[in-house]
Amino acid sequence: MTEPRIYTVSELSGGIKYLLETNFRELWVEGEISGLKVSSLGHTYFDLKDANSNISGVLFRGFAQGLKFDLQNGLLVRVRGNITTYDKQSKYQLMAKEVQPAGIGPLQLAFEQLKKKLQAEGLFDPARKRPIPALPQKIAVVTSPTGAAIRDILSILKRRYTNMHIIVAPVKVQGAGSKEEIAQAIKDLNEGFPDIDVMLVGRGGGSMEDLWAFNEEIVARAIAGSKIPVISCVGHETDFTIADFVADLRAPTPSAAAELVVKSKVELAAQIAGLEKRLLQSLRIYYENLQGKFHRLVSSRPMQNPLVLLERPLRRLDDAVEGMVAASADRLRRAAEKLNLQSEKLKALSPLFPLKKGYAIVKDARGKAVKTAAVLAPGDRLNLQFAEGRAEAEVVDGGGTADKPRPAKKAAEKGGQQETLW
Repeated sequence: MTEPRIYTVSELSGGIKYLLETNFRELWVEGEISGLKVSSLGHTYFDLKDANSNISGVLFRGFAQGLKFDLQNGLLVRVRGNITTYDKQSKYQLMAKEVQPAGIGPLQLAFEQLKKKLQAEGLFDPARKRPIPALPQKIAVVTSPTGAAIRDILSILKRRYTNMHIIVAPVKVQGAGSKEEIAQAIKDLNEGFPDIDVMLVGRGGGSMEDLWAFNEEIVARAIAGSKIPVISCVGHETDFTIADFVADLRAPTPSAAAELVVKSKVELAAQIAGLEKRLLQSLRIYYENLQGKFHRLVSSRPMQNPLVLLERPLRRLDDAVEGMVAASADRLRRAAEKLNLQSEKLKALSPLFPLKKGYAIVKDARGKAVKTAAVLAPGDRLNLQFAEGRAEAEVVDGGGTADKPRPAKKAAEKGGQQETLW
């Protein structure tokens, strides 16, 4: 009986590795990316899966740098590579060399991804776009110095308006290094020529690959960061690039950009003539309105008889005076009534008031009121004040009380008769 061959683990692992790498070389695998992870060295690790199975994959940094789009979880892709094993884990994986999106080209996918990213940042927002000057004096053009675009632009600018300053920033517009040159030219023009009124950035037509430099993020951010207003003019009318969305204005072609940026002398002359006509019409209407107002003013009643202007104020004055007089009379009447009332009250309090009832005020020789008969003695002189008139008298019988005898009466002779006065 033949002894079975005994393999070491390394021999078995090596045999499996050989079989896989020999039989599964340069194959394409389609699946959905998941578990995407990029190492610190720039290598990309991912899983490729479908509804039933899953396989690990790796895209080393050298191959990853050639991608035009970003790998994302959930993206359906087609991967070209080899099947190999990782001996220490008995694990096989797909070593990728090329990745393409399934159903859409890599450039189109990269375009859509960058467009979505910049739009989310607000770089396409119309509110941040600046107006293009109507009559620029200094224009910069960022394009290839040898392409048809620069010849068309210069020809049109010269034909439409010659009195301007044009600066050409020569750059590569396709191929390696083109995106860096375009972005740097935009930056240099902003720093070195801040008095530029407007900048044209673009090139003539071509394939999507030819125009790709204007879809690069570095160019888009240079345009967005420009302090000089930018008109993008890339390719033909049907071509759209990321630069078109970020620029302040998009022109369908370089020639159209030249026509947009500068009005022709004929257009300017026609516009000035139209403005002059409108101005004269406005002045004529304004003059006619003023003339009508003047005639109406001259023929108005106040101008014919200025005293009518005083009619209403005088009427208001008369009404006010009458009102004041009436109010004053009423107040005076109420005041007089009040005064009379107070006067009657005052009279009632006067010591002379009882005299009208037959009483008299008795004062001694010193003018002091006599309030009781007890203070009087025979012979005292008295002053009597009546309601009407005064009289003098002499006491002939002194005062006293019921308990005291009265003093003897003293006779006073008057007219041959004797009168006794108390």
